[in-house]
Amino acid sequence: MEGGKHFERVRWRDGRTGSLEANDIGHVFVMTGAVPNTSWLDRCVVLDERGFIKTGPELSQDDLAAAEWRLQRPPYLLETSRAGVFAVGDVRGGNVKRLASAVGEGSIAVAFVHQVLHE
Repeated sequence: MEGGKHFERVRWRDGRTGSLEANDIGHVFVMTGAVPNTSWLDRCVVLDERGFIKTGPELSQDDLAAAEWRLQRPPYLLETSRAGVFAVGDVRGGNVKRLASAVGEGSIAVAFVHQVLHE
């Protein structure tokens, strides 16, 4: 990334050919969370094929059976395959990958946590 008092261009190298290319670009959007770092959760909660955590209605009956879901109720909206454990933000499958959404999901999860504690 290059620029003086503001962002002006991006220079990148083609990994196959080694050629260097520069393009005038004035804005960059950083998309963190595009690749989840969830391998450590494998076999703890159900992950989708890309490694994002499945929650609520994304969890199939087969997912819940494999995870030994023992409650009579289905998982809440942001609840994982482990009862009382919630996932929000970029790590969750189906999330729109925006900070404001993650904050909103966090607020919703807190309400569900209170509900679980009252059960």
